[in-house]
Amino acid sequence: VQLQASGGGLVQAGDSLKLSCVATISRSGSYGMGWFRQAPGKERELVAAITWSGFTTRYADSAKGRFTISKDNAKNTVFLQMNALRPEDTAVYYCAAKDGSIWGEYDYWGRGTLVTVSS
Repeated sequence: VQLQASGGGLVQAGDSLKLSCVATISRSGSYGMGWFRQAPGKERELVAAITWSGFTTRYADSAKGRFTISKDNAKNTVFLQMNALRPEDTAVYYCAAKDGSIWGEYDYWGRGTLVTVSS
């Protein structure tokens, strides 16, 4: 599985941003897809995840009500719509995938995309 994330940038607090992650799958199967982020000096954390079918999602408390994860199955692309951005959302955002469910350790990682939210 190869992952290519894009869509990061510099925005102001309150703005919206949409991240995209294109997954290139060499082995057919069911994968959990997730968006993680890592802020300077902090540990990487899960922001949102979605099952391969798109039917089940999970969110970090900090993302609930502001972020939406979605998936275009035809294009093997996962999106993270981020609204009402805050300076504390500033981080490098990573797209990740794992075999099976969205729970547990993720096996495949893309290069991050930087999101900077100014106050």
